Parts: sequence; structure tokens; C-alpha cells
Amino acid sequence: MIDPNDPHGSEIEHSGQPYMDEEGGEEDDRRPDFRGADKMDLDLVLDVSVTMQVVLGSARMSVSELLKLNRGSIVKLDTKVGDPIDVVVNGRVIARGEIVVLDQDDQQFGVTLTEVATPGSKLTAKKAKAA
Repeated sequence: MIDPNDPHGSEIEHSGQPYMDEEGGEEDDRRPDFRGADKMDLDLVLDVSVTMQVVLGSARMSVSELLKLNRGSIVKLDTKVGDPIDVVVNGRVIARGEIVVLDQDDQQFGVTLTEVATPGSKLTAKKAKAA
């Protein structure tokens, strides 16, 4: 059955079980069956683009300090040379690594991954230290 509320026209199965209202009474029989959702074909999402960010560091400052910034200002980050940096996708830290200069092009940086999140594990972002 095609879900009429899905703009992509995704097909859903019907469980045959009616929806229940809050008191347990039957409302209608349009409950979708999502039991197979965890087995969906990964090929559907493998070509989806995501944006990866490599976060060198962060800083906290007051609005008055922010307004004093101009060309040539130096902002001290919470990361020291040699500290691991966060690799972030969709706001979630998925790995940590070290900044490297690429051999092929000494004008370009890269990241050597030193820690990668696995299913069930969670890496937390480093917090900016107060100024």
C-alpha cells in the first residue's frame, strides 16, 4: 500500500491491527507495519551526501570581546598542538584525529583518524573553555 501522506510515495505494509484511541477503543484500521524497517536496503541511502566538518577547536568570549575582533586579531582556541580534533557529521562526533599536511600538496590539510565511533559507542564533543 502507498502511504498517501508520504511525498515520496513510499510503500508501507498494513499490520491488520486497528489504531486504538487513548481509552483503548478502535479508531480505524490504517496502522502501518514498520517491523521490516530495520532490514531496509542500504543501497537507498549510500549515495546520500553528508557534510563532514573537522573542528580544530573552539573559544568562548563575551559579546564585547567579539565586537573588538578585526583583521589580524588572534583567537585562542581550546585545542593545543597535538590534541585530537573532532570529526563531525550532522552535528554528531563520529571520529577523532590529527591534522596532517598532505604529501602530494603541502598547501592542503587532511586528517588522520585515530578514533572512530562504532555502533553503540558514542564520542562526545570537546567543550569550549570559558574565556
